[in-house]
Amino acid sequence: MEISALLTSAGINISICIVLLSLYSILRKQPANYCVYFGRRLVCGGARRYDPFWYERFVPSPSWLVKAWETSEDELLAAAGLDAVVFLRMVLFSIRIFFITAIVCIAFVLPVNYYGQPKVHKEIHLESSAVFTIENLKEGSKWLWVHCLALYIITSAACLLLYFEYRTIAKMRLGHITGSASKPSQFTVLIRAIPWSPDQSYSDTLSKFFTNYHSSSYMSHQMVYHNGIIQRLLLDAERMCQSLKHVAPEINCKPSLTPCTFCGGLTATNSFHILSNEGDSVKGMELGEMTMTTPEQERPAAFVFFKTRYDALVASEVLQSSNPMLWVTDLAPEPHDVYWRNLNIPYRQLWIRRIATLVGAVAFMFVFLIPVTFIQGLTQLEQLSHAFPFLRGILKEKFINQVITGYLPSVILILFFYAVPPLMMYFSTLEGSIARSIRKKSACIKVLYFTIWNVFFVNILSGSVIRQLNVFSSVRDIPAQLARAVPTQAGFFTTYCFTSGWASLACEIMQPMALIWNLVAKAVSKNKDESYETLRFPYHTEIPRVLLFGLLGFTNSVIAPLILPFLLIYFFLAYLIYKNQILNVYITKYESGGQYWPIFHNTTIFSLILTQIIALGFFGLKRSSVASGFTIPLILLTLLFSEYCRHRFAPIFHKHPAKMLIDMDRADEMAGKMEELHKKLHNVYSQIPLHSQRSSSKGECSTPLANQELPDPEKLKPEEGDAIAKELWGYQGNESGQEHEDKSCPSASTPEHRTPTMIELHKRS
Repeated sequence: MEISALLTSAGINISICIVLLSLYSILRKQPANYCVYFGRRLVCGGARRYDPFWYERFVPSPSWLVKAWETSEDELLAAAGLDAVVFLRMVLFSIRIFFITAIVCIAFVLPVNYYGQPKVHKEIHLESSAVFTIENLKEGSKWLWVHCLALYIITSAACLLLYFEYRTIAKMRLGHITGSASKPSQFTVLIRAIPWSPDQSYSDTLSKFFTNYHSSSYMSHQMVYHNGIIQRLLLDAERMCQSLKHVAPEINCKPSLTPCTFCGGLTATNSFHILSNEGDSVKGMELGEMTMTTPEQERPAAFVFFKTRYDALVASEVLQSSNPMLWVTDLAPEPHDVYWRNLNIPYRQLWIRRIATLVGAVAFMFVFLIPVTFIQGLTQLEQLSHAFPFLRGILKEKFINQVITGYLPSVILILFFYAVPPLMMYFSTLEGSIARSIRKKSACIKVLYFTIWNVFFVNILSGSVIRQLNVFSSVRDIPAQLARAVPTQAGFFTTYCFTSGWASLACEIMQPMALIWNLVAKAVSKNKDESYETLRFPYHTEIPRVLLFGLLGFTNSVIAPLILPFLLIYFFLAYLIYKNQILNVYITKYESGGQYWPIFHNTTIFSLILTQIIALGFFGLKRSSVASGFTIPLILLTLLFSEYCRHRFAPIFHKHPAKMLIDMDRADEMAGKMEELHKKLHNVYSQIPLHSQRSSSKGECSTPLANQELPDPEKLKPEEGDAIAKELWGYQGNESGQEHEDKSCPSASTPEHRTPTMIELHKRS
């Protein structure tokens, strides 16, 4: 790829980023868009809402960047939990290691590559990207020791940073376990595959079993029931309550007429009659009476509660019977993390489902070869023009040629990749995950494998086929073939960094789908209610993206280091944008407790070893026996470091330390808290949660940023208001800046005019 095509792609993507970031800094200040850009803060509540109106609302400003930069890690931990902190530490690690890598490779490796052969160089924009790669070195060059030394520096720095990060996050993981002392999941075991008996129900069988074999520690249990018609009706009622919120009556509770958006005619705003009479609804029906808890509805799964955390840990780790397919135990997830639908799946089906999803994922990988090969064809138009003469006319148009070969392939690949995360999440659901966090983690691993295979390996293979290079003929040829193929794809990987990195970050902060939906709701349906849907952070898409760019950075560092400055810009932008989104947009309802870090660590080690193998192949092609000899011990040392970390830190992320749980039990017994904790266990794992449980599950957003008293924006200077008052919701028409007070007449929306069932459903909405 020519540098001019690379610059064309960079220019297009830089323009997109500048426009979208400028639009964001304006749109975030508009009161109508606060439900899009400040969803987490609005859910947390406690913030006064104003409508500051001055000219700076319509001028781009970098105040959100300063706010994101100044937020400390402790504030972030309190706001979004451990998973968010771990994710941002992944980005910080990438910034540190690629800052070191960029300095070493740009200062030493890149000049060696550029002047590797004695020839007259063209102007930079007319050069081919190949002159900046290791391909430009002649065979037997004495300068290959520079690449070998750079490889040692990069590997040593990466392993050192990985060790310190792993140690720090392991301590955070242990702190997360001790900090959640009141969580019911530590006393609870999920048991599946309860054997069926014709003489008694599943509940009686379970009670008899644990009373007999765990009499000293067993306390009680909660059965899992079939999701029958009553549960579906309740779910429909909850959705209806959500819809009714958008049709709230006016303050005087009288129908009013407003002009239609399309035809201009008058339409009534109130389409519902408010029933305030208690006799018009079902009386005396409690929410617990609406569940079908008959023995016929019981499933062979239950939550078993134990007296201490240590008893629950022991019960979850040991086999309960001689048949491993019966009485299967696991530590229960948090109540709001339970994926209830999958608890109805018979345990004996799970291994078949896992095989089926694996086959489906592999089949989809092979189907995805078609668009990836087509994309590679666009990047290799010159080679294809020999077989297809009609392409020569396209190549004559210089700008069109630069757009097609430099910008279009990465855009098409990204568009195809939008179908991957939902499909992998569906596969993870079919596997039978018992927790939403486990399902998202499984989807993250699948997306990661899919992304690395298709973006890196398939692009290399298909590009080699199009250029009529020899594909891998034996295992011994893999390093040499990778060494030949990777430099030829350096240009494509750089443009992919522009499009999937820079432009995707700009789209992430703009939230285009949520913005469009909000505008449609306000313009078409005349919805004036400040309602909003909270979002969860998409770890299953963003972690694979960060790891993919890490892989591209490592593998190209000593081969084609031109990509490193662009990757460094991506990671800096990612740190600020993701931090802003976590603080303002995404809410944490459940988390894995930092279990994404081992994925990041293992993938980074894989990237380092792959980089060393590719460098070993190139040293062999360039006939440098000294550099090859020094690379082999480096591979072995990296593997030893990985094995040490696997034994030293990885078990902390898979098991709970017994010593820590016993200390927590003793501390609670001495403080007299154990009985209170036992009382809370009986109702927390209910398939139809009460309002208190639901509010506690939504209460994960208690943060120092949520409940803040704000001064009157009209008394602030514009530069002060831009950082504080402009960020929060404003009620239009409230010119005095005072806090708005709702004054409405009695209706069905007030608690005293609703049945107990409607009160409960209204609270849940």
